Amino acid sequence: MPHHILVADDDPHIREVICFALEKAGMKTTGVADGAAALQAIGRRAPDLVVLDIGMPEMDGLEVCRRLRHISDVPVLFLSARDEEIDRILGLEMGGDDYVTKPFSPRELVA
Repeated sequence: MPHHILVADDDPHIREVICFALEKAGMKTTGVADGAAALQAIGRRAPDLVVLDIGMPEMDGLEVCRRLRHISDVPVLFLSARDEEIDRILGLEMGGDDYVTKPFSPRELVA
């Protein structure tokens, strides 16, 4: 059975590129546009990995990760345009397993 990856990013183009690259690599994806939808999707079906944009409106990726860590230890990869060291450290301290900055290579993300 293919791995299931949840992709949460408010930019539809970026979300589509990520989902396309992951599906091309043989994975199943679910794409959502905001943090609340990410938590709902996780509640319906636990993914094998969550790719979270930090800068989503309403509930940002850091808050999603904080809430997620109360109920799951699913790996979280942050994807963000915020590339300062403090942002990366904060993402990892909030429970993220990895942090990739935008712009990014879809091939690198899949690897």
